[in-house]
Amino acid sequence: MWVAKNWQDYKVLDTSKGEKLENWAGYLLIRPDPQVIWESRRNLPGWRRPNAHYHRSAKGGGEWEFFDLPETWDIGYPLGEGLCFRLKPFAFKHTGVFPEQAVNWEWSWRLIRERIAKSGRPVKVLNLFAYTGGATLAAASAGAEVAHVDASKGMVNWAKENAALSGLQDAPVRWLVDDCKKFVERELRRGNAYDAIIMDPPSYGRGPKGEIWKIEESIFPFVELCTDLLSEDPLFMLINSYTTGLQPGVLKYMLELTACRRKGGFAEAEEIGLPVSDTDFILPAGASGRWVGENVPR
Repeated sequence: MWVAKNWQDYKVLDTSKGEKLENWAGYLLIRPDPQVIWESRRNLPGWRRPNAHYHRSAKGGGEWEFFDLPETWDIGYPLGEGLCFRLKPFAFKHTGVFPEQAVNWEWSWRLIRERIAKSGRPVKVLNLFAYTGGATLAAASAGAEVAHVDASKGMVNWAKENAALSGLQDAPVRWLVDDCKKFVERELRRGNAYDAIIMDPPSYGRGPKGEIWKIEESIFPFVELCTDLLSEDPLFMLINSYTTGLQPGVLKYMLELTACRRKGGFAEAEEIGLPVSDTDFILPAGASGRWVGENVPR
């Protein structure tokens, strides 16, 4: 498992009965987690005095119960000169950051820095379904030129805010509100190419003009399409998945059948996870598939 273990402002404190107790830069949140099928004694006082608690509904969805939580607050991550994210609780239990992705931020940051130091030329990164910009900020802080693409204008604006908070407002990032598949198709027609591609596809979604995305039907042809966008000397491709059916082995096979078959290189995949500070557990939090090009040291 690839573990995001270098957070200072964030911790999973405990897990029990379908929920996790988290510390987000001093604020305690209780949020549901379907992986937590065990029980603990819930000895930590945060279980009884959280700043907010997200209650899942038996009918689907849920709602926040707030006790003492600001409308927004900031959290930092020690990568490069330091990344900063603005948090706010919103629908479907999210806060604006997936902290487990920090293990991938560090991996991509290192590869980009090494490539730039070796080649002396810019690295072009495409971040698809880019959300609030964690991977974009990591790549930009490493010195990459980034195309940040998401179908939600609100998410793109939030990512821009995070860039400004991180001192990256002048970094070479193109902020694009667009349907990811249509953007990739246009880039192929334009003859553009990228050294690295990151994607975090949703299980289901709609583009700005109502385009439907169903991951089981759409992901493999989309990865094939993206492989055609890789440059002559590609660096990496990263696929993140929170969909139950897309286990690490599935992600690895997709990359082997696409990027490896067309570009050579090496593919691997693992669960990603977060340490639980009150136990020695690692909480599973999705899966990632990574591919690196032939000329990339592993």
